[in-house]
Amino acid sequence: MSRLSASFAARRDPARAVAMAAYMRDQFPYFGVPAPEVRAMERAAFAGLPRPTDEDLTVVALSCWEQPEREYQYVACDYLRRHVAAAGPDFLPIARTLLTTKSWWDTVDPLATRFVGDLARAHPELVETMDAWSADENMWLVRTALLFQLHYGTATDTDRLFGYCTRQAGHPDFFVRKAIGWALRHYARTDPSSVRAYVTATPSLSPLSRKEAMKHL
Repeated sequence: MSRLSASFAARRDPARAVAMAAYMRDQFPYFGVPAPEVRAMERAAFAGLPRPTDEDLTVVALSCWEQPEREYQYVACDYLRRHVAAAGPDFLPIARTLLTTKSWWDTVDPLATRFVGDLARAHPELVETMDAWSADENMWLVRTALLFQLHYGTATDTDRLFGYCTRQAGHPDFFVRKAIGWALRHYARTDPSSVRAYVTATPSLSPLSRKEAMKHL
């Protein structure tokens, strides 16, 4: 973490930081480091370290989440995605903490689609937790449940996907309605006819979800 902190401090760009914070509705402070540079700094900071354990993932992720600047959370997301194979099923509560703390689409989406999704694929028993999250009061857990199968392709459990979408079709939040449309649109690359049939048969879907789902159909 000290290597990373030194690199961020050396590359701080106050003007860019203001613009980046404004784009995220001023919810988080930034160093002002562009994404390509952040990834280069990650590689340098973690170079030469041994393959991480489940405990290492926890320490790095939570430590990054404790830092105020948003770039630290991006580092944690990248690190977890890169080393998802090191995480066991007991890591899911840690992921839940990350998803429900300092929550916004820029961290929730990569965690949902590339970390939680891969974790649930490796440990199918975690799908029951996705069922619970799909009905949770926290909208970011709902969004995660809707998106965790995003890259499953032909392995997608369509009953589960469509069931989650129907369950949350009337959700009032933009990010949930958008996630429904995104999940359906992405699955339409694999099975366009089933998505088209589902959307046609589900009038409860919001106009936004429907528009997103049918964008390429």
